Amino acid sequence: MRRKLALLTTALVSLAATSAHAQEAAKRPNFLVIVADDLGYSDIGAFGGEIATPNLDALAARGLKLTGFHTAPTCSPTRSALLTGLDHHEAGVGNMAEMLAPNQVGKPYYEGYLRADTATLPEILRGGGYRTLYSGKWHLGLKPEQDPHARGFDSSFALLQGGHNHFGQNVAQDRVSMGSTYTLNGQQVTSLPANFYSSDYFADQLVSQLQAGKSSTKPFFAYLAFSAPHWPLQAPAKVIAKYKGRYDAGYDALREQRLKRQVALGLLDRKVAAHNADLAPIWNGLSAADKANQAKRMEVYAAMVDEMDQAIGRVVQTLKATGQYDNTVILFLADNGAEGARLDEPSMNMVNAVYAKADNRTENVGAATSYEALGPGWATAATAPSWRVKGYATEGGTRSVAFVAGPGIAPGVGAAYTNVADVTPTFLELAHVAAPKASPNGKPLRPIRGKSWAGWLQGGAAQVYSSDAAIGEELFGGRNLRQGDWKITDLGDGSWRLFNVAADPGEKKDLSATEPARKAQLEKAWQDYASQVGVVLPEPRQAILDRPVRR
Repeated sequence: MRRKLALLTTALVSLAATSAHAQEAAKRPNFLVIVADDLGYSDIGAFGGEIATPNLDALAARGLKLTGFHTAPTCSPTRSALLTGLDHHEAGVGNMAEMLAPNQVGKPYYEGYLRADTATLPEILRGGGYRTLYSGKWHLGLKPEQDPHARGFDSSFALLQGGHNHFGQNVAQDRVSMGSTYTLNGQQVTSLPANFYSSDYFADQLVSQLQAGKSSTKPFFAYLAFSAPHWPLQAPAKVIAKYKGRYDAGYDALREQRLKRQVALGLLDRKVAAHNADLAPIWNGLSAADKANQAKRMEVYAAMVDEMDQAIGRVVQTLKATGQYDNTVILFLADNGAEGARLDEPSMNMVNAVYAKADNRTENVGAATSYEALGPGWATAATAPSWRVKGYATEGGTRSVAFVAGPGIAPGVGAAYTNVADVTPTFLELAHVAAPKASPNGKPLRPIRGKSWAGWLQGGAAQVYSSDAAIGEELFGGRNLRQGDWKITDLGDGSWRLFNVAADPGEKKDLSATEPARKAQLEKAWQDYASQVGVVLPEPRQAILDRPVRR
C-alpha cells in the first residue's frame, strides 16, 4: 500500500510539474525573427512598395512599424548584434571576415565570428526553457564550433557563407573548398534537392522544425534568415514574369512613387527633403540597352521579394495550424539598407571573377547561370528619403525596414530610435529570462549594450533611449554617432558632418558651421565609444566607400 501511495504521489507531482510547465509556457511568448537580406526600406507594401507582399503586409498591419529602427551597415555585423545584444565589434565582428583590412587581421573584436566569450540569445533562452530553431543564412563563422548548432540552436539548417547561388549550385564538399557550405544540425550537407530555391527551402526547413515540436510544452525561439534578395539576382521564371514591364519607367520614377506612398501611409512627413540619389546616373541619360538591363534586374529583384513573402506565408500558416500564432512575437527586419554595389567594381573583388564568367545577358538575368546585382539606381530608390545605401554609416545604410507584431503589441507606427542590439534584451525581458553575467566556465561576459523595448511596446514609455544616450557605429572606416535628435556621419574620408535627423532624416543639411560645440561633443562621444568597443580603423581606407558620385 505504501509503495502504491508513493507511486501515486510521484505521478501527481509529475503531473503537477507538467501542468505548471505548460501553464508557464502558455504565459511566455514564442518568438520568430525573420531577417531579409539587403531588402530596401520601402520594398514591401506596408512601407510604400509596389511588390506583392501580402503576407508581410498583413503581419505589419497587426503590428508596430519601427520607422526608427537601425542596424549596422552590412549583414554579419548586424546579425552578430542581433544575437548578442552587443555592439558588433564586442561580439567579434568588427568587420566582415571577408573584408578585413590588413591592420585588423588578428586584432581582438575582429575575429569575423561570434566570440567564445559572448552569450547568444538562443543559448540564453534555451537555458531558460525555450526550444531554439534556426534556418537560413548564418554568416557568423565556418568552423564547427561557430555553427548555429554550436551556438545555441537545438535544430538548424544553415548556409554558412554570406551569399550563394539561390538555386543551390556549387555546393561545397568540405569546409575548406570553394563553394557554398550548408549544415544540418552542425553536420555538413553535400547535396541539395534538384528543386532547391533558397527562400522556399529555408522556410520549409523551419516549417518542419516547428511541426516536429508541436506537441512540446516548451515555448520556442525561431530564427528564419533569408538570403534573398541579396545578389546574385535569381528567381523562379514564373515569378519574374509577373513583373515584366513593371519597371520600364526607371528608378528615378520609382523613387518618387515610393516617397509619395510613404507619405500617404503616414510613414514620412511630406515636408521631409529626400537626399539626392547621388550614386546613380540619371535614368533618362541611359541608353535603351542599359534601361532594358536595369529594368530586368529590378523585375528579378521584385520576384525574389515576392517569393520570400510567399515562403513567409507558409510559416505563418504553420503557426496558425499548430495553435501557436496568437502567442508568437514576430519580428521582421532587413539586415541593412538596400545593396547598391556593382559586382564588377574593385570593392567587390571577392566576386569579380564569378561575375565575369556568368551569363549576364539581359534575357538571362534571373537564371541560375546569371550573377547580377541590383545596382545603385534601384537601391537608392528603395532607401529614399535616406542618404546612400548598404555599406555606408548613413541613414540609407543603417535605417532598415522592421516591424514587430504579437501578443500585447498594439498596431501603429513607432518612430522612436531603436537598434538591432535591442532584440536580445527585449526578448529576454518578454520571456522572463535573465541575462547571464558569466559564461559556463565562470568568465565574465560583457553587459548587454542594447535596450529592452518591453515597456515601450506596452505603452509605458515614449522612447527607448534617453536623449543623452550616445549610440556609435563604425564599419569599413565609415562612422556615425547618434545622440537624441543629433547625428554625426563620416563617409570614411575622415570628415564629420552634423545633422539634426529628426528634422532632416535625409541628412541633406550639414550643420557643422552653425553648431560647432555640439559637433565637438559628439566627436568626443564617438571616441569614447570607439575605445569601449575596440574599434580599429582600417588602413588603407577601404574601397567600398569610394564609389563614384554620378549626379
